[in-house]
Amino acid sequence: MIYQLYEWHLLRYLDNIPQVICFMVSDEEIQEDPEQMQRIIKWCIEISETVRKKHPSFTGIKEVIIHISTPYPEKEPSYFSQIKALSSFVRLELHYGDHNETIGSGIPVVVAIGKSGREEIADAIQAMAQDNISSEEVSTELLEKYLTFTHTPDFMIKTGGAHLVDFLIWQSVYSELFFLDLNWVSIRKTDLIRAFRDYLSRSRRFGS
Repeated sequence: MIYQLYEWHLLRYLDNIPQVICFMVSDEEIQEDPEQMQRIIKWCIEISETVRKKHPSFTGIKEVIIHISTPYPEKEPSYFSQIKALSSFVRLELHYGDHNETIGSGIPVVVAIGKSGREEIADAIQAMAQDNISSEEVSTELLEKYLTFTHTPDFMIKTGGAHLVDFLIWQSVYSELFFLDLNWVSIRKTDLIRAFRDYLSRSRRFGS
């Protein structure tokens, strides 16, 4: 009861939330509790719906991204079935190794396992070279069309004490970073609400 009152108190002062959210998680954290993926995504959706009811002009969360860092990016993870189960209530876009799959319907949720931002940029440059694009034709806009991921997160949440990886290093140049001093398995709904409130207190400059 006390926890619910505290959650209600936090939500009272939440009038907006980031629309594209990216969680940066380690493989070890996911293995501890694979079901936490489903809980956290549902909490994001619930918070979004609560804010939308109070403020109809708010369009709600547009996308949730989960990046899982792992030393074995080509190997199918032990929690693969839990990831696939997300498609029961969201549109799941799954990337690992050379495997890309989209299943389900609902809010878009991207799960990328072991993807490197530097490798993504290198692959884009190689693809442009294979298409015989001259150096004079190269621009930031053209390079972006060759990237695997088109997502531009508003808010990137790093859990636990592991170092920050380079996933979406190009796309996240103007993203707000939030370091959560909790492991993935310890996150509660109130922790997400507090993180979103921190996001609202910031003044985004978009490089200016």
